[in-house]
Amino acid sequence: MRKRIYEIIELSNGSDRLSGLYDGFMLVLIVLSLVPLAFKSENRLFYAIDKICVCIFSIDYLLRFATADYKFSKKGLVSFIRYPFSFMAIVDLLSILPSVTVFNSVWKMFRVLRMIRALRVFRIFKAFRYSKSVQIVVAVFKRSKEPLIAVCTLAVAYILISALVIFNVEPETFETFFDAVYWATVSLTTVGYGDIYPITTTGKIITMLSSVFGIAIVALPAGVITAGYMDAISSEKM
Repeated sequence: MRKRIYEIIELSNGSDRLSGLYDGFMLVLIVLSLVPLAFKSENRLFYAIDKICVCIFSIDYLLRFATADYKFSKKGLVSFIRYPFSFMAIVDLLSILPSVTVFNSVWKMFRVLRMIRALRVFRIFKAFRYSKSVQIVVAVFKRSKEPLIAVCTLAVAYILISALVIFNVEPETFETFFDAVYWATVSLTTVGYGDIYPITTTGKIITMLSSVFGIAIVALPAGVITAGYMDAISSEKM
């Protein structure tokens, strides 16, 4: 019985129709639970949607906990101790707790209700386990982990070096080093908000160079991910 429950609640392999229906139902439920977050006001309908979704999410969490030994392929207590600390279990818990009435009462006392309400956005991460497309993307990131880390390290180093240069060239424009890092990040991504910008000729030249080289650095991870995604799609078809 527990094994069949595990097969249903895990991602469908295509041949299990009941598992596929469960995945689709949970995806719809996740999207529905996020609808109230798009509105500032709350009403009875939104309240009912949230409570119904949370009840189902809670049942899903308990079922996954009860079948943890099948997930980790280890019989005994170890699997049940390990499961609550897994990434998806933490996501599940964070998507449930903000809507629990008892916790809401406590959080209101500390005046952080808005932040706790925003934690409901974590529910979107629940969709990761129900979508094969998302699973492919996650697999691509895992396969391309080393080149992505290398590119991200290069980007961070580039931002810090650019920030140090501009911070010393125009100390009157950038009051803190954080302002310089913010400017370097905006320049690297070629967003260009325009709220902080250099006013000297030297500073403008540095900005131009930063933007030009920034395009190349931003393009690198996109190329790595695209190549990995194409490889994953090819593997799926074979």
